[in-house]
Amino acid sequence: MTGIPADHSLWRGKRVLLTGHTGFKGAWLALWLRRLGAEVTGIALPAAEPSLYRLVDLETTIASRIVDLRDAAAVATAVRAARPEIVFHLAAQALVRASYREPLETFATNTMGTAHLLDALRGAPDARVAVVVTTDKVYRNREWAYPYRESDALGGHDPYSASKAAAELVAASYRSAFLAAQGVALATARAGNVIGGGDWCEDRLIPDAVRAWSSGALLRIRRPGAIRPWQHVLDPLAGYLRLAEQLWDSPALADAYNFGPRTDEAASVGEVITLARAAYGVGEWAADAEEGGPHEAGRLALEVARARAVLGVASRWSLPEAVERTMRWYRRQHDGAAALVLCEADIADHEASRAQSANAPTASAEGGRTE
Repeated sequence: MTGIPADHSLWRGKRVLLTGHTGFKGAWLALWLRRLGAEVTGIALPAAEPSLYRLVDLETTIASRIVDLRDAAAVATAVRAARPEIVFHLAAQALVRASYREPLETFATNTMGTAHLLDALRGAPDARVAVVVTTDKVYRNREWAYPYRESDALGGHDPYSASKAAAELVAASYRSAFLAAQGVALATARAGNVIGGGDWCEDRLIPDAVRAWSSGALLRIRRPGAIRPWQHVLDPLAGYLRLAEQLWDSPALADAYNFGPRTDEAASVGEVITLARAAYGVGEWAADAEEGGPHEAGRLALEVARARAVLGVASRWSLPEAVERTMRWYRRQHDGAAALVLCEADIADHEASRAQSANAPTASAEGGRTE
């Protein structure tokens, strides 16, 4: 484990509560927080198999509690035991198509689960910062060419998107009604589609590709023309860390923030899978002939000017590099490399890229609307 970067020194010894630590993004964030010297407590449902959480041995290196967010009493007990100073809320039912199958479970987890967590923070004596992670899909999608910015209307056609938009309203209410007066700076983070090694979730593009290509099967793609703001998982996680650091010193910054690539780097599913195929080296894919299935947005992009201007946050890895790193992770892990070694190498590379990114030109395509 390397030394803590100077601009991340806040984390040493901080008590951090992380929900969703058994999931893909949560496991990466738990690893990074541990690397930075934080004392991490995770609450989540049991890990699925295979899981990055188990492969990097988080169950023995952080305090882990199995808690269902739908159980308000259990959440409150876990929060009291953790005595957190900083909270990251990542736990969710995170799949659009699953939300059509189980809408009530999705709302119970994503909306009421968020309310249960924030209510447990009322009166928590040591809590100072909370970052609630939602999604780029919280916006009322109008299929327009412009990127969505934080002031745009919330909405959601599918239960997943609607449940996350509702979580944004819950967070705003708890901030105004309770937590700000208590001295807790509560912000929400709306991140674009993430990719990276260690994701084996069903019904996601890169994990589906790895499963198909590693077994010699043809990958079938729904809606290859759908456009999303893709990014390596470490880019939004770096944003969440930076947001929490800023809130610690400047609670007035508590608000909603988009985290994603530059607007002109949003790409189609077909473009991403073509990059993935080239990086992986084997495998074939084809567009699914059937256009059936539940509604999904055709175009989605985020304007990230606020995060860049207020927090100094910008994506450090381009889409081709993000895809190449992701597929290399899977290939090396399949060939026997330890997942922990691969993850720590990516985190170290991301930290090392900070100075390079800071000195790079900042040409941007944001701000495409005038009013």
